[in-house]
Amino acid sequence: MTRIGYARVSTLDQSLNSQMDMLKESGCERIFSEKVSGRKERRTELDKCFDYLRSGDTLVITKLDRLGRTTKQLIELAQELENRDIELHILDTNINTNTAMGKMFFTMMSAFAELEANLLSERTKKGLESARARGRKGGRPPIDEETRDLVRKLYYSREYTIDDICRMTKVSKTSVYNIIKIY
Repeated sequence: MTRIGYARVSTLDQSLNSQMDMLKESGCERIFSEKVSGRKERRTELDKCFDYLRSGDTLVITKLDRLGRTTKQLIELAQELENRDIELHILDTNINTNTAMGKMFFTMMSAFAELEANLLSERTKKGLESARARGRKGGRPPIDEETRDLVRKLYYSREYTIDDICRMTKVSKTSVYNIIKIY
């Protein structure tokens, strides 16, 4: 009976540190972690975690939404754990699926997790629509022609690497390649 942790953040610039600390404090012997959206059906480290888990083990997560974003996804994962005789412990709500009450709260919290994700998506879309209505566009501002000319000049001089050009002009690699039109 081993406690195995799983930590996830959605974007590369987010930190896993607080989740890792909580999982270690809760006695996890092994922790799988990744930086990937919870809406993804396949998550490499979660798959590895499920392969590692054995009957009698406990999967520990810090929050329900770290495991998945939709009620269907969460319930399917919980059912797989139950079929394999693996408990699920959610630290922030102290839900443990080895009891009838724990299972009921898990199901209810799954629905709330999906609702929260959907509301966030709706707010984001409305915010973007509102900004567009006021003439604002998303994304990076366009690169001015002077900078574009400098990128071309530096590239075709063959004296600088792409990384050098990026540092000198403060333009991303993708933009440099788009400007010089080669791949």
